[in-house]
Amino acid sequence: MQQPYEPLRSPDTSPRVLVVDDDPTVAEIVAGYLDRAGYAVDRADDGPTALTRAEAHRPDLVVLDLMLPGMDGLEVCRRIRGQGPVPVIMLTARGDEEDRILGLEVGADDYVTKPFSPRELVLRVESVLRRSRPAADTGRHRLGAAGLTVDPEARRATKNDTELALTLREFDLLSFFLRHPGRAFSREDLMREVWGWDFGDLSTVTVHVRRLRGKVEDDPARPRLIQTVWGVGYRFDPTGGED
Repeated sequence: MQQPYEPLRSPDTSPRVLVVDDDPTVAEIVAGYLDRAGYAVDRADDGPTALTRAEAHRPDLVVLDLMLPGMDGLEVCRRIRGQGPVPVIMLTARGDEEDRILGLEVGADDYVTKPFSPRELVLRVESVLRRSRPAADTGRHRLGAAGLTVDPEARRATKNDTELALTLREFDLLSFFLRHPGRAFSREDLMREVWGWDFGDLSTVTVHVRRLRGKVEDDPARPRLIQTVWGVGYRFDPTGGED
């Protein structure tokens, strides 16, 4: 049967998505749309069950509700991310900015606020998974500066030969900075070029820059590589501000 989305996988290698939501109607609708799009779907309706399912069958992506019984989505995200790099799209029934920022702070790669379009969520899942896959060999060389190295094909990043544990968006953001050293970009520019969004919550960019600084700067409180350009946005300076 022809799928409504162009498949990027064979039936035996379908990406596994874990849907975690205690609302059975939401979970059923989301799982149904993902299943029809060609994904292998697991479900959990509380935090502890989500961790058990994730350990038994490592997901390629998690769709995770913020408000869960037994353990909230923030703690579930922390623990799943602690086991290894798994993309997470967080769902929240509230539009409160603090909730969104907390989700991003613990490592969520994207978020969707309820109510949402199930088809839009499927497209977000496809977009996040596409970015998380190692790129085809396009002849692009590794990127490097200031002790940082990024391998776009393997999606690996290192600092002074030590591998960095970056989320999907952090990796994309660092790669973009390394490709454009010395140039200042606004948060709108970064959202468009790195996230692929023409509009959205700009605090997403702010949070990811802060998290990335925490992993690449010697002193994140006094960043020298990813500099704030007041009134504009951010600039990557491979010299670290030295003359």
